[in-house]
Amino acid sequence: MKLPTMPFTITDWSKVAVTEHPGETGMALWRTFTAGDLRVRMVEYTPGYLADHWCDRGHVLFVLSGELVSELKDGRRFTLTAGMSYQVSDFGDAAHRSFTQTGATLFIVD
Repeated sequence: MKLPTMPFTITDWSKVAVTEHPGETGMALWRTFTAGDLRVRMVEYTPGYLADHWCDRGHVLFVLSGELVSELKDGRRFTLTAGMSYQVSDFGDAAHRSFTQTGATLFIVD
């Protein structure tokens, strides 16, 4: 990941508008900051959320609260709890999707 040229920037996430992204089940609530190709998000998954697609985009994802299961298309599953992260690139065979039974709040950079 290469960050675009930009000034020092502070984001007050409480003032960023929420956009709703329905999953196969549940909802993802995004607050998003973008600069060029950089996207930084605070994301809340409601209890019972299951992503409606397999994602091939690279991310750095940090779990702020709750529990998240990241499922890879090859069948592997990883459970992440508050304080854990994963990193995955745009390239390779790591297509993934997220689900949570209890809900989770995430900080994601991609």
